[in-house]
Amino acid sequence: MKSAKAIPLKQVAALPLMVDGLGGVRVMLITSRETKQWVIPKGWPMKGLKDWEAAAIEARQEAGLVGKVKRKPLGSYSYFKRFPDRFELVQVTVYPLWVQRELDDWAERCERQSFWLAPRIAADLVQETDLAELIRPMAEIGSGVLAI
Repeated sequence: MKSAKAIPLKQVAALPLMVDGLGGVRVMLITSRETKQWVIPKGWPMKGLKDWEAAAIEARQEAGLVGKVKRKPLGSYSYFKRFPDRFELVQVTVYPLWVQRELDDWAERCERQSFWLAPRIAADLVQETDLAELIRPMAEIGSGVLAI
């Protein structure tokens, strides 16, 4: 199997957020289609769209979420994506998405599971350390310490 190139591929992702009935922030994680690992909605940049717009589309397709996406990214993380004949390093830029509505039906509904979780729990479930470090501070939003 071939190894990854030195220059990472680029993806965009949405970090789905909502405020629960007690004022705490919740993060939605979904399972990946193949490995069933806990991830956030992500995909490739889309021609003619800003990256934050593409991230919002991924959230709708992969998790059935509609909301207001922030144009400024929270940060990024990297992972190795498996292709049939190789692994590639991918850098993912993450945009916060404040969820306003959950759809009853969406493109990948039958292919994934999804759960709303406390940020600290969500951070513990994802495999990428840098993604966990983007998720963990979301617990401070509800307390007013962090604003995004």
